[in-house]
Amino acid sequence: MKLLIKQRVFSWTDTYDVYDESGSVRYFVKADFFALGHRLHIYDAHEREVGLIREKLLSFLPLFEIEVDGAVRGTIQKKLTFLKPGYEVDCNGWQAEGNFLGWDYDVYSGGRRVVHISKELLHWGDTYVLDFADPADELMGLLLVIAIDAANCSQGK
Repeated sequence: MKLLIKQRVFSWTDTYDVYDESGSVRYFVKADFFALGHRLHIYDAHEREVGLIREKLLSFLPLFEIEVDGAVRGTIQKKLTFLKPGYEVDCNGWQAEGNFLGWDYDVYSGGRRVVHISKELLHWGDTYVLDFADPADELMGLLLVIAIDAANCSQGK
């Protein structure tokens, strides 16, 4: 099962639309305009909030919490590395590996691939493809990918 994340080009904040394989909007992501650090709300197609990504400000390296139903379900922290970005993932026992800046990486649970993430080229605005092995991992996988994107962006601050 695949999801397609498209960044809205003309927006004051981080805003994404997430489509399913048939091209229907499945989720949308909207950042708080006035917030210290990143704070991204994830809504389903019926405009119900299904998740929140929140940057923790008092940390040496970017640290993000993933919340579902008001409870923290995982964290992502950027690792101190020299040649390529790395992340400490504490979410469902998953690990993330690959080229994070090139947007070509995988998330694993044990030896099983949970989701493959890749960037599509030649689009107006950033476009990413998430290919899930199991549809049950869709929401947590999407939240994890959005948190990694936020961690990449926070380095530019």
